[in-house]
Amino acid sequence: MIDSKLYTLLAVFEQGGFTKAADALNLTQPAVSQQIRQLEELYGCRIFERGGKELRTTKEGEIIIRTAYRIQSLVEDMKTELLGDTDSITVLTVGLTHSAESNAITEVLASFAHERGISFRIVTGGLERLTRMLKNYELDFIIVEGHLDVGNFRQLRIDTDSLVLIVSPEHPLAKRKTVTIDRICKEKMILRRRDSNTGNLFISSLETRSVSIDSFNVIMEIDNVASIKDLVRRGLGVSVLPKSVCLDELKNGTLVALKIKDLSMEREISIACNQDFANEFISAYHKLS
Repeated sequence: MIDSKLYTLLAVFEQGGFTKAADALNLTQPAVSQQIRQLEELYGCRIFERGGKELRTTKEGEIIIRTAYRIQSLVEDMKTELLGDTDSITVLTVGLTHSAESNAITEVLASFAHERGISFRIVTGGLERLTRMLKNYELDFIIVEGHLDVGNFRQLRIDTDSLVLIVSPEHPLAKRKTVTIDRICKEKMILRRRDSNTGNLFISSLETRSVSIDSFNVIMEIDNVASIKDLVRRGLGVSVLPKSVCLDELKNGTLVALKIKDLSMEREISIACNQDFANEFISAYHKLS
């Protein structure tokens, strides 16, 4: 099903040269070179830089090689599924944003895996990357926050979440239920990166109140939610995070959540997939939460 020339291409890339690839494939070096030339003619670009002792791929070549690996993976997954039980899917690849990875979603996935005999491979990343991977069939489904553009894939809302100010129990603000924007400006803030879904929502919400993120004392921007919670817990700053990612800490009292006055920062947690179990997953999520 996969073009044999793509296997040859991957062999050249993995072996680091045409001669080693020829030995590994039990082909002659001219045969390997001919197949690579045919691919270059087919796609109208160079795959490898000519000359030099070290094999180097062009930018176009990197795209072709990456796609070849994707095709190879899809074919292998198909073979595994066909050889297994055709009435059920045993291995699913799920994409989670960093925030979704830290909340009850992972616990539901673990429960699903235990009860249904499903094995999950989890990929984390930004919304744009995960959506692209879903459309390319690299992922079976994604669970993300915010609006999705997933084409014909089935999309359902799992829950509604909101951003809140997170402080340590010893912080002077910890006894309050709400806090003003002006008051937060005085705090050292440890935030998600501005290009993250959480960062974008916080910034856009501020802009609706004609407030710039530059008005805040942001001492650190981190992609890892667990690291942010740990730093806040140790009293090194405050943060704005989805309430759902802090449920355990809020229950055991190691973190405190405050609503930020005059800021509407709600968003949906959604699942998008090409499978039929979305409703079952949502039901399991609400039983747990």
